[in-house]
Amino acid sequence: MECQEADDMNLLVSRRILKREFGRAISSDDLSVLRRTAKVALATSLAGSGLPAGTRLLKAYGTARSGPKRVIYLLVVKEGDLFLLFYRGKNDPLGANATAKNPAFRVELHKYLALLEQDIRAGELDTIDLLAEDP
Repeated sequence: MECQEADDMNLLVSRRILKREFGRAISSDDLSVLRRTAKVALATSLAGSGLPAGTRLLKAYGTARSGPKRVIYLLVVKEGDLFLLFYRGKNDPLGANATAKNPAFRVELHKYLALLEQDIRAGELDTIDLLAEDP
Protein backbone atom coordinates (compact mmCIF):
# COMPACT_ATOMS: atom_id res chain seq x y z
CA MET A 1 0.00 0.00 0.00
CA GLU A 2 1.46 3.33 -1.06
CA CYS A 3 1.59 5.97 1.65
CA GLN A 4 0.42 9.47 0.89
CA GLU A 5 2.08 12.60 2.20
CA ALA A 6 -0.09 14.86 4.36
CA ASP A 7 -0.17 17.58 1.70
CA ASP A 8 -1.91 15.34 -0.84
CA MET A 9 -4.07 13.27 1.51
CA ASN A 10 -7.47 14.37 2.78
CA LEU A 11 -9.05 13.49 6.11
CA LEU A 12 -12.81 13.60 5.70
CA VAL A 13 -15.52 13.28 8.32
CA SER A 14 -19.17 12.48 7.70
CA ARG A 15 -21.35 14.95 9.58
CA ARG A 16 -23.47 12.13 11.02
CA ILE A 17 -20.40 10.26 12.23
CA LEU A 18 -18.96 13.50 13.63
CA LYS A 19 -22.12 14.01 15.68
CA ARG A 20 -22.08 10.44 16.99
CA GLU A 21 -18.39 10.40 17.87
CA PHE A 22 -17.88 13.97 19.12
CA GLY A 23 -21.25 15.59 19.73
CA ARG A 24 -21.64 19.06 18.23
CA ALA A 25 -17.98 19.77 17.45
CA ILE A 26 -14.49 18.30 17.61
CA SER A 27 -12.43 19.77 20.45
CA SER A 28 -8.98 21.16 19.73
CA ASP A 29 -7.46 18.31 21.77
CA ASP A 30 -9.29 15.69 19.68
CA LEU A 31 -8.36 17.53 16.45
CA SER A 32 -4.74 17.28 17.50
CA VAL A 33 -5.10 13.52 18.02
CA LEU A 34 -6.73 13.14 14.60
CA ARG A 35 -3.92 15.07 12.91
CA ARG A 36 -1.29 12.91 14.62
CA THR A 37 -3.02 9.60 13.86
CA ALA A 38 -4.01 10.28 10.23
CA LYS A 39 -0.81 8.72 8.94
CA VAL A 40 -1.15 5.55 6.90
CA ALA A 41 2.41 4.44 7.66
CA LEU A 42 1.73 4.47 11.42
CA ALA A 43 -1.62 2.68 11.31
CA THR A 44 -2.40 -1.02 11.53
CA SER A 45 -4.47 -2.65 8.81
CA LEU A 46 -7.69 -4.32 10.01
CA ALA A 47 -9.63 -7.08 8.34
CA GLY A 48 -13.17 -6.16 7.41
CA SER A 49 -15.91 -7.69 5.33
CA GLY A 50 -18.30 -5.78 3.13
CA LEU A 51 -15.96 -2.84 2.64
CA PRO A 52 -16.34 -0.67 -0.46
CA ALA A 53 -14.08 -1.77 -3.33
CA GLY A 54 -10.61 -0.25 -3.20
CA THR A 55 -10.70 0.54 0.52
CA ARG A 56 -9.03 -0.71 3.67
CA LEU A 57 -9.68 -0.29 7.36
CA LEU A 58 -6.90 1.22 9.44
CA LYS A 59 -6.57 1.42 13.22
CA ALA A 60 -4.44 4.09 14.83
CA TYR A 61 -3.56 4.77 18.44
CA GLY A 62 -3.47 8.23 19.96
CA THR A 63 -3.52 9.96 23.31
CA ALA A 64 -5.76 12.86 24.22
CA ARG A 65 -5.93 14.68 27.55
CA SER A 66 -8.94 12.47 28.32
CA GLY A 67 -6.86 9.31 27.80
CA PRO A 68 -5.83 6.75 25.16
CA LYS A 69 -7.84 6.68 21.93
CA ARG A 70 -8.48 4.16 19.19
CA VAL A 71 -9.14 5.74 15.82
CA ILE A 72 -10.55 3.74 12.92
CA TYR A 73 -10.20 5.11 9.41
CA LEU A 74 -11.41 3.94 6.02
CA LEU A 75 -8.60 4.42 3.51
CA VAL A 76 -9.47 4.89 -0.16
CA VAL A 77 -6.28 3.31 -1.48
CA LYS A 78 -6.08 4.88 -4.96
CA GLU A 79 -6.71 8.47 -3.82
CA GLY A 80 -5.08 8.10 -0.41
CA ASP A 81 -8.01 9.77 1.31
CA LEU A 82 -8.98 8.83 4.85
CA PHE A 83 -12.52 8.84 6.20
CA LEU A 84 -12.92 8.88 9.97
CA LEU A 85 -15.20 6.07 11.16
CA PHE A 86 -14.62 5.70 14.92
CA TYR A 87 -12.91 7.75 17.62
CA ARG A 88 -13.17 5.82 20.85
CA GLY A 89 -11.51 5.57 24.21
CA LYS A 90 -9.32 2.56 24.91
CA ASN A 91 -11.87 1.23 27.40
CA ASP A 92 -14.90 1.70 25.15
CA PRO A 93 -16.25 -1.73 24.03
CA LEU A 94 -15.39 -0.95 20.39
CA GLY A 95 -12.13 0.81 21.20
CA ALA A 96 -10.93 -2.10 23.32
CA ASN A 97 -11.71 -4.74 20.68
CA ALA A 98 -11.82 -3.16 17.22
CA THR A 99 -11.45 -6.37 15.22
CA ALA A 100 -13.51 -8.27 12.66
CA LYS A 101 -13.85 -11.07 15.24
CA ASN A 102 -15.90 -8.78 17.51
CA PRO A 103 -19.59 -9.07 16.49
CA ALA A 104 -20.43 -5.68 18.07
CA PHE A 105 -17.65 -4.04 16.02
CA ARG A 106 -18.91 -5.64 12.78
CA VAL A 107 -22.46 -4.39 13.42
CA GLU A 108 -21.29 -0.84 14.19
CA LEU A 109 -18.89 -0.86 11.25
CA HIS A 110 -21.69 -1.63 8.80
CA LYS A 111 -23.92 1.04 10.38
CA TYR A 112 -21.16 3.63 10.09
CA LEU A 113 -20.32 2.63 6.51
CA ALA A 114 -24.00 3.19 5.63
CA LEU A 115 -23.94 6.61 7.37
CA LEU A 116 -20.77 7.52 5.49
CA GLU A 117 -22.27 6.49 2.15
CA GLN A 118 -25.42 8.54 2.82
CA ASP A 119 -23.38 11.62 3.76
CA ILE A 120 -21.11 11.26 0.72
CA ARG A 121 -24.18 11.18 -1.54
CA ALA A 122 -25.65 14.22 0.24
CA GLY A 123 -22.35 16.15 0.22
CA GLU A 124 -22.37 16.22 4.03
CA LEU A 125 -18.63 15.88 4.62
CA ASP A 126 -16.15 18.07 6.44
CA THR A 127 -12.42 18.12 5.70
CA ILE A 128 -9.92 18.30 8.53
CA ASP A 129 -6.83 20.31 7.67
CA LEU A 130 -3.94 17.96 8.40
CA LEU A 131 -1.32 20.69 8.03
CA ALA A 132 -2.85 23.17 10.48
CA GLU A 133 -0.87 24.04 13.57
CA ASP A 134 -2.28 22.98 16.91
CA PRO A 135 -2.99 25.88 19.30
